[in-house]
Amino acid sequence: MATAYKLPSGTWCIKPYSHSEPMYNADGSPVLQKNGKQKMKRIYKTITGATKKEVDFEAAQFMLQKEEELANQPKQKKADYTLLPLTELIDKYIESRLVLNRSLTTIQDYWCIQRNGFQDLMQICVKDMDKELLQESVNMESQRPCKRKKGVTLSPKRLQNEWSLLASVIRKYTSSLDDVLRNIELPEVPERVPDLIPAEVLLPAIKDTELELPVLLAAWLSFSMSEIRGLTKSKSISGDHIRIAEVVVVVGGKDHRKEIAKNKYRNRTHRIPPYIKSLIDKVPGDRLVTLTEAQIYHRWIKFQDEHRFKHMTFHDLRHLNASVMAALRIPDKYAQERGGWKSDKIMKKVYTQTFSEVRVAVDDKIDGYFDNIANPIMEKMPWEKYRAWLTLFGKEDNKKSQKEFMKFIEEQKIAT
Repeated sequence: MATAYKLPSGTWCIKPYSHSEPMYNADGSPVLQKNGKQKMKRIYKTITGATKKEVDFEAAQFMLQKEEELANQPKQKKADYTLLPLTELIDKYIESRLVLNRSLTTIQDYWCIQRNGFQDLMQICVKDMDKELLQESVNMESQRPCKRKKGVTLSPKRLQNEWSLLASVIRKYTSSLDDVLRNIELPEVPERVPDLIPAEVLLPAIKDTELELPVLLAAWLSFSMSEIRGLTKSKSISGDHIRIAEVVVVVGGKDHRKEIAKNKYRNRTHRIPPYIKSLIDKVPGDRLVTLTEAQIYHRWIKFQDEHRFKHMTFHDLRHLNASVMAALRIPDKYAQERGGWKSDKIMKKVYTQTFSEVRVAVDDKIDGYFDNIANPIMEKMPWEKYRAWLTLFGKEDNKKSQKEFMKFIEEQKIAT
């Protein structure tokens, strides 16, 4: 029971609890608690009177009336979601994900699956589903023609993604099919081994083209398409460093800029190699890459066709970066940090802080490799003398060392 108190005017006031209402932000989105549930605001009834006894009595009557109303309300039966068709359950599931601020690209894919995948199941209620029905539906879906590629059926990987949504939806609203879902057999997903264009072939071919900067950001710094398109001079660059401050994703055919990447490990910072810095300095506006995702995609395909390269996706440039780091024997810890990967095979998370001096050495090694290809400083390098000079002075083989060596040679010529 609330406690009455006297106002400066001399009247008495009491505020018994009335009910709670959901809270919303200025943009209409729900205010969420740390556990993901919507925050509720407690509403109180204000009662005033001439005496404390009067307001206490009225507050007691209010609480008694509220309890009687609650007692007389018919008890709501627990909803039986097994009676709803699968497509309606997917709608409810998507609504619950939106409240939790799930990625817009993830939500968009849910809608795509709802429109195109497992159409034979969408109007069937969960109570009418069994193992035979679900397995037959999976078998049929594996033979569904792919819309983007004529004569090709749905890939096992895509089928796995579609089934993952359906299984999650069914599990959320009923537990009666848990054993059935565990025993559904899906086509095996073959391991994909992309044909990577070697860096020493790719970088000279891409030089001085409109794709040079985005390709180098992907192959050299291991940035993804959405990360590259989110880069700006104002937010991403600070001195000699570049960081993932925003990403740009395509939802419903339109660009959406957001501050945080889907994977927290992707929000990383790199030192800007001088060659890439020179390309950035030539960009007139704030955005480093103004091409749309579709433009990059089509021009990347055209570029490969013109040079008769085996096709690799733009995202495969990150695989190229990983392959280069493996060839350079970069420790897994630093390779994972640079690429922003979260891998069970390497480590699930970073356990210790990265030593700055080691990270600088890693950057030097990778920058030296790509820089030597993208921006060679000499055509005729006296390699034997250069290697001896590196050993003599304990230098790393990189662009900086090459410049120092050339300066050393020039000084020797002047001295003699």
